[in-house]
Amino acid sequence: MPRRAREKSSTGIYHVMFRGINGQIIFEDNEDYEKLIQTITQYQKVCEYEIYAFCLMSNHVHLLIKEGKEELGKVFRRIGASYVYWYNCKYKRSGHLFQDRYKSEVVENDQYFLTVLRYIHQNPIKAGIENDISKYPWSSYNDYSGKNSICNTNFALNLFTNEEKRAVALFKKFNSEGNKDKCLEYEESVRIDDIEATKIMMTVAEVKNATQIQNFEKGKRDKIIKELKNEGLSIRRIERLTGISFGVIRRV
Repeated sequence: MPRRAREKSSTGIYHVMFRGINGQIIFEDNEDYEKLIQTITQYQKVCEYEIYAFCLMSNHVHLLIKEGKEELGKVFRRIGASYVYWYNCKYKRSGHLFQDRYKSEVVENDQYFLTVLRYIHQNPIKAGIENDISKYPWSSYNDYSGKNSICNTNFALNLFTNEEKRAVALFKKFNSEGNKDKCLEYEESVRIDDIEATKIMMTVAEVKNATQIQNFEKGKRDKIIKELKNEGLSIRRIERLTGISFGVIRRV
């Protein structure tokens, strides 16, 4: 069947999401996160798009972006090709890294713009990675407090008020509010429960109990953790079922 044409935004603003193929990890360490931000910055100068918010998670990315002189399909082909080439060289791998096409939804008014902005910044909270938005280093949240940024922060802040200090305070309050926001996400066709996840761990590690993995020597343990991530298991689930610390799993 032919692919359905993407809906066009009258404002030129979109909420965009892309992720690793089969949900696999696309950032193994801090250098990887930094490289993608650098790549987005590089092509921002070429394609003249504007970024209003971003959040880089271990296996997917959210952007609030305004189309510039190039349509987004071309933009993300540029970004993807550059990052994947670098990533494959670094990890001595080949082939695709991102799942086919990016997903997008239109942002047509200020109210939904702010909803998406908050949704993106709260991603680490809702994923159980952080309890405090300001502590997550790979989103644009802290950029709104004056840090040098790839984002156009003035656009969002001016939606609160033209008074800079008060706008930042209102921005922080808004982003910390509890909500039931529903925005663009990937629908998981198969949801793995803990029983199935444990079976995957035992098969990959060739053990009778998932907690045995924590007793392996470091090299073997880390190799298994990488394989489990590639199977689509989250850091929190691996931590919970193996007993290995979150920090160790995240660094692998």
